[in-house]
Amino acid sequence: AFNISYSHALFRLLCFSIACISVLTYDDIPVEEDGEGSSLTMMTPPYTSHPRLLSQQLSHGGGLPNVEMVKPAQTSLESKPEEKKEETTTRELSEEEKNRIILSDDFQKFFAKATKIVERALFENEPPDIFIDYSGIKEDYEGEDKSGASLSYNRYFFDDRWSKNRTVTSFDWSAQYPELLLASYNNYEDAPNDPDGVCLIWNLKFKKTTPEYVLHCQSPVMSACFAKFHPNLIVGGTYSGQIVLWDNRSNKRTPVQRSPLSASAHTHPIYCIQVVGSQNAHNLITVSTDGKLCSWSLDMLSAPQDSMELSQQKQSRPVAVTSISFPVGDYNNFIIGSEEGSVYTACRHGIKAGILDIFEGHQGPVTNVDCHNVQSQIDFSHLFLTSSIDWTVKLWSTKENKPIHSFEDNCDYVYDVRWSPIHPALFATADGMGRVDLWNLNNDCELPTASITIDGSPALNRIVWTPSGHQVTIGDDTGKIWIYDVGEQLACPKGDESTRLMHNLQELKNNNVETDVDIGSDTAYSSLASSAFSMFSVQSLR
Repeated sequence: AFNISYSHALFRLLCFSIACISVLTYDDIPVEEDGEGSSLTMMTPPYTSHPRLLSQQLSHGGGLPNVEMVKPAQTSLESKPEEKKEETTTRELSEEEKNRIILSDDFQKFFAKATKIVERALFENEPPDIFIDYSGIKEDYEGEDKSGASLSYNRYFFDDRWSKNRTVTSFDWSAQYPELLLASYNNYEDAPNDPDGVCLIWNLKFKKTTPEYVLHCQSPVMSACFAKFHPNLIVGGTYSGQIVLWDNRSNKRTPVQRSPLSASAHTHPIYCIQVVGSQNAHNLITVSTDGKLCSWSLDMLSAPQDSMELSQQKQSRPVAVTSISFPVGDYNNFIIGSEEGSVYTACRHGIKAGILDIFEGHQGPVTNVDCHNVQSQIDFSHLFLTSSIDWTVKLWSTKENKPIHSFEDNCDYVYDVRWSPIHPALFATADGMGRVDLWNLNNDCELPTASITIDGSPALNRIVWTPSGHQVTIGDDTGKIWIYDVGEQLACPKGDESTRLMHNLQELKNNNVETDVDIGSDTAYSSLASSAFSMFSVQSLR
């Protein structure tokens, strides 16, 4: 009886369950927001989750359900029969069409830009952006900083096609992109078919071996600079006396403007060129060995806006200027070096426009003049350095006509001297025997603090500091540009450098006074001894 009642109850429960399942539809199953089935779905057997299918299977008494594959839904476009695609045939371009595309301006611009990007990617040593466009983007990038206490070799720049056996004549850094270095080169006598003058723009950010830009003209470039407030323009002074202007936005490597050969401008080589002034009022200043200083507007190079003869009252002929330097923040007063070895201060405007004072001390032509340019709590703007073919470097003050000190450790022509842009007492020199010296006036004034000789001992014609003050760049007479790292202990100033320099300068001045007194005593003693000897001789004759 128990078994019969239990079977009857079980049968009724089964019928009730089938009735409930047959009423349920798939649409009645709640679906969660995340797309998963509800708890009811999860409770169904693993072989199906569709209650309607389960009901049909159970009602037919088929045992396990039979799951069939359902064809996914299709859109109206997908349901259309596929159309056969027409086979397109590519036409081979003729040689004339290929050359026309290659020589087009659009292709040249694309190819030049793509080449630079690929080169930067291949020689990338840091993670900077390889898509920098130096013709217009205003961004700033800092150089590297390495620690140490002396000079260490970093790299060199050389191009076998454009710089081989050409003397480096000048350097300049881009004010907008500190990693760009402009170098000008003299002519290569053994290549008469090549342009006489070349300017190359090198990039210190990437380890690439080719210049960023190649510019050239028909006269040797003796000096060149970036147009400070026009970063796309490069200005060069040539051996013929012409001013040439390049624009790196143009595909042309030749100048887009040039000054005419005229007696109103320069007739001798232009060894000095510089942009001075502010954003709203600036001029291009050029000086030549013809003794003329010209002021130009970059918008018009047909004639100088102003010119001035640099001649001294004692001399009828003008001064043959070899170098010029403006004190920091001063665009009126300047200092020039000359072929005869004298140094002059002068000014551009005012009642006393022209040469003001003369400084004599060198026994040969002055190769460079450089004014002190480090801002500190003590004013050192009156200090300047000169280098000369007489193997010496001299430290001067505009307040005194005699040199404060003469550095005489070199054994060849000293071609260049430059103050450090961050250290008030540090400067660098380069000579004709491949030697680079760093002098720290707070350490020693008789021997350089650091010194190296470049392999092969080439004549080093130019030296310049990087804007960061942690590297020196040297150009030689074979067309190579050498980059050397300056150790952090040597390059970076300590807190009391300016005060120490002031005391050391005073000691040097006191030593000069004592030397003058000793020389005067020796002269007086010699005069007294000669007069006594004369009197003794006269008495003996009597």
